[in-house]
Amino acid sequence: MSAAVQTLDISPVGRVEGDLDVRVDIQDGVVVNAWTNAELFRGFEVILRDKDPQAGLVVTPRACGICGASHLSCAAWALDTAWKTEVPRNAILARNLGQIVETIQSQPRHHYGLFMIDYTNKNYAKSPFFEEAVKRWAPFTGKNYEIGVTISGRPVEIYALLGGQWPHSSYMVPGGVMCAPTLTDVTRAWSILEHFRRNWLEPVWLGCSLERYEQIRSYDDFLAWLDERPDHANSDLGLFWRMSMDIGLDKYGRGHHKYISWGYLPHEDRYNKPTIEGRNAALIMKSGVFDGATGTHKLMEQQFTREDLRHAWYDEPQPVHPFDRTTKPAQKNDVDHNGKYSWASAVLHVQDGRLEAGPLSRQLVAGGKHGETWQHYDPLVLNMYQKMGGASILLRHFARMHEAVKLYREAERILRELKLKDQWYIKPTEKDGRGWGATEAARGALCHWIDVQGGKIKNYQIIAPTTWNVGPRTGDGIRGPIEEALIGTPITDPHDPVEVGHVCRSYDSCLVCTVHAYDAKTGEQLARFRTA
Repeated sequence: MSAAVQTLDISPVGRVEGDLDVRVDIQDGVVVNAWTNAELFRGFEVILRDKDPQAGLVVTPRACGICGASHLSCAAWALDTAWKTEVPRNAILARNLGQIVETIQSQPRHHYGLFMIDYTNKNYAKSPFFEEAVKRWAPFTGKNYEIGVTISGRPVEIYALLGGQWPHSSYMVPGGVMCAPTLTDVTRAWSILEHFRRNWLEPVWLGCSLERYEQIRSYDDFLAWLDERPDHANSDLGLFWRMSMDIGLDKYGRGHHKYISWGYLPHEDRYNKPTIEGRNAALIMKSGVFDGATGTHKLMEQQFTREDLRHAWYDEPQPVHPFDRTTKPAQKNDVDHNGKYSWASAVLHVQDGRLEAGPLSRQLVAGGKHGETWQHYDPLVLNMYQKMGGASILLRHFARMHEAVKLYREAERILRELKLKDQWYIKPTEKDGRGWGATEAARGALCHWIDVQGGKIKNYQIIAPTTWNVGPRTGDGIRGPIEEALIGTPITDPHDPVEVGHVCRSYDSCLVCTVHAYDAKTGEQLARFRTA
């Protein structure tokens, strides 16, 4: 006979675009139902209404304190497509470089400051790797925690060379960039990259050279690399992998098995006259939708995006394309898990339904043979996905950290390609029209839609990666990606449900938070603990 269902309310789990609360039903030690609700209304779409079209360049980078370059990139490309601008080669390179260095700072910051701390939880004290995990990753006192968090600040020094500051710069503008780096700036950027590689990426994270790691193209290659030398097995990557397998993080956190990437990093010679329709063919990192059940890939097109608001606190028709949204927040926003319970919308693809966004999605798309023949191709994570039985906490986080090497290499290429005496900006002609800008932030698929009428913003809409992942159920009851990924999660101790934290943080919850767990029936606070 099955045990009674216990309901836990965990608040907050993390802070990404606002507060994230989670409710889980637990039966026989396993999560059988889950709800994620975003508790904070941001309202950037309301703030920008009737403003100057370029207001988004200043306002939207402040939507997030750690991925402002991604928002700025979307805002600039949205106006570029609306105004039919011409963007110089140097400007595309400078935009891409800013976004890349912001992303590679996010990787060690998330890894050490948010994700690996959970490996020091007392639940894993019996693991043979626990003692070493505590030495390396305990918050504030762990040796590699300090190294990783400290080194994470270096890449954005390159961003500051371009934008004058980080975060919240607005150096990307329609028609190009408001900077003209000197040879001194480029030389400093090279030295910063070298410091990042020589002091963390190779000796601490990989335990090998970039060149050796780049030879890994399959799951079997990776396992052979792991066993090849003690430096590999004992690197932070090696220890992360071995301990994750030991504590079972390859066994849960599956999700819907459908994934989205908008693609990113337009090629400097292929997107100089940007259009919505021409974007897919101009990207270095291609867009796509991957269906894990069928193993098929296809390109992602913005016209298939819809927002279902039937379980969200908005008074609007649904489902609706973002160009047609009006953003009318409901005055009544009590949590009703059978009705409306979140400020996030349920984002979906017209044909493919709910999709997961994030680094795992990007890497599964990168393994596809769709798109242009010259675009980036990397089969490793897709091969792992196929041989390991699909998504998991382990694979989702591995995909995030796997990107560090390829982004580092692209940053190097950009510095070689800059032509300092060429143009950086071509003044555009302002006009009315609709535009769309998209990219891949560290956490996944991000895009902005803008409608300019009468020289003012008539409508501005943002769908962030977390909107895809943390959204509530659709009107027909389909769970959001994190809600679905929580199903089947084993809970060893309801007083300390660290496993829920593992699942949610594999999607990159943004800030370290003190978390409270409550029994939903009695209101008793079961524990007060850190899940990040």
